[in-house]
Amino acid sequence: MLLAGDIGGTKTVMAIFEVERGATTITRHPVQERTFPSQQYQSLELIIEEFLQDCDYPISAASFGVAGPVVGGRAEVTNLPWVIESEALAERFGFGVHLLNDLEAVGTAVPHLERTDLLTLNEGQPVERGAIGVIAPGTGLGEGFLVWQTTGRYEAHPSEGGHCAFGPTTPLQLEMLNYWLPRMGHVSYERVCSGIGIPNIYTFLRETGHYPEPPWLHDALAEVSDQTPVIVKAAVASEADICMATLQLFMEILGDQAGNLALTVLATGGIYLGGGIPPRILPQLQQGPFMEFFRDKGRFSDMMGRIPVHVIVTPKAALYGTAYDALALSPGELAQ
Repeated sequence: MLLAGDIGGTKTVMAIFEVERGATTITRHPVQERTFPSQQYQSLELIIEEFLQDCDYPISAASFGVAGPVVGGRAEVTNLPWVIESEALAERFGFGVHLLNDLEAVGTAVPHLERTDLLTLNEGQPVERGAIGVIAPGTGLGEGFLVWQTTGRYEAHPSEGGHCAFGPTTPLQLEMLNYWLPRMGHVSYERVCSGIGIPNIYTFLRETGHYPEPPWLHDALAEVSDQTPVIVKAAVASEADICMATLQLFMEILGDQAGNLALTVLATGGIYLGGGIPPRILPQLQQGPFMEFFRDKGRFSDMMGRIPVHVIVTPKAALYGTAYDALALSPGELAQ
């Protein structure tokens, strides 16, 4: 039995997967699963402890995908005041623990995903064993990539590309950068292309007078701590011009940055969109500006059109990845 965890700034999902015969694959569906609101807990240890109270299975290994950089078995969660250490967790719970970046976890799952786990935005012409890029707008903006190894499989690698400086590609985007630059200092892609970035786009459009804010929307946003779901819901339902414009700008920036990632790692094997936001806006991604901005790379535009682009629609991708990560570890590696 393998304990897998998807640790995010908004929620933490814990699951137990069973190793199928031959110890080369895991069960498609976890034998036990539970979701926790991350910000209501002071540490990951408390969540694991609570989850395992109702667990009758002997855990042989654990792996946790963390929304933040992982260095030397230690992770600081980007949007939570948590510090996670694999050795401390292993000592407390009595089984080996491995930590990996959340996008590294999603990347580890990519080779194991099925067609039903994906929605394709661009079929393209995938190159066998070509590098693969993963970009995931959720609470933050995660990025990662996969490279084919001589061992005959893909290996996932983390990245913090979401914190690179935002580069505008339209006059409106440039205006937004100039609005936020003196207020933030460093304007990263995550600040304008994620769950925490969508309210920043909205605020810019409202405060600069590009779109009025309807009174009902003002009241709705004032009642919630997380404004992103309200804005996205109103945009998808075409209920407010300012929300529709916010989502439009978000998709432009996401398409551009996904294209930047594809160029950076030469992702001829494909680009995969993960995170919690893309599955909520599938029609908009299919019909909106995403692919236009993805392809718009000057002399490389033709090549960009040949790169497959998929949306990961299964919410369990990171869990699959961490379970496969735990499965692949030898006992000597577990506490590293």
